Amino acid sequence: MPGTTERADISVVIPLYNEATTVEELHERLSHTLESMGRSYEVIYVDDGSTDGTTEILRRLHMKNPRVKVIVFNRNYGQHAAVVAGFEKALGGVIVTLDGDLQNPPEEIPKLIAKIQEGYDVVGGWREGRQDSVVRRVLSYAINQVTSLIVGVKMRDYGCMLRAYRRDVAERICQCREISSFIPVLANAFAGSVAEIPVAHSPRLSGRSRYTPFRLLRLSFDLLTGFSLLPIQAVSFAGILISFLGLGFALFLAVRRLLVGPEVEGVFTLFAILFFFVGLQILALGLIGEYVGRIYMEVRRRPRYVIKEALE
Repeated sequence: MPGTTERADISVVIPLYNEATTVEELHERLSHTLESMGRSYEVIYVDDGSTDGTTEILRRLHMKNPRVKVIVFNRNYGQHAAVVAGFEKALGGVIVTLDGDLQNPPEEIPKLIAKIQEGYDVVGGWREGRQDSVVRRVLSYAINQVTSLIVGVKMRDYGCMLRAYRRDVAERICQCREISSFIPVLANAFAGSVAEIPVAHSPRLSGRSRYTPFRLLRLSFDLLTGFSLLPIQAVSFAGILISFLGLGFALFLAVRRLLVGPEVEGVFTLFAILFFFVGLQILALGLIGEYVGRIYMEVRRRPRYVIKEALE
């Protein structure tokens, strides 16, 4: 195909999973936006194991336009694995990521490009007037606060997929071989300068988000244990503090026994304290197991994804 090995100004990477109802409209709007910018571009669709006919639609789009690349996974590996696969195929100087459900309007891409041309390495969007449920917004806010604390880069919306990266930042992300990865966090860790701009957010046209409240909580826990030692350090600090409190309580009971004599009062209080200590020990054991499990996943050196088909 002509142009597949030439450098493009802009690469757009879009992970898809069962988006057959929106992908054609997405491509039409995206193509119109990119054409109006007057820059060379390519679009990379990553089919993350779809089962609803998304793959067939992507094949047709590729046949119509040689600037459309398609990567098909053999099964579902997750959004971040799909983005990394797109990064590895991208040829653009600036790489833009975008969701496939049209909640992030492709018409906002020129705003990201204009901002990154000011000299920033990464430009993220924060969803202004977000069209999600209250529970989802509250959970996302909490995750964003925790992520900002861990990374040391304050951002309002780490969960927005509408983002732009300079090529060298994307290449550094591809060099990271860990199985569990969170693209915005890695990008902010490698970028010299980061900016954030407001972008529009539309209601979901069909289906429902794969990020349920439970998955958001899991993502937060993965983020904590995957990018920071803070949880295990906090438990260690709590263990030291409780040890001193336990020693002081033991001294208090010894003195009380000498002054008052044997007594049976306060048995239930002692049981409550004991249960608290046991719960803390189980929490510490679970955190240790989480870190050990991550080490086990990494040392196996299994691929992050398997490409079933690539159309370039």
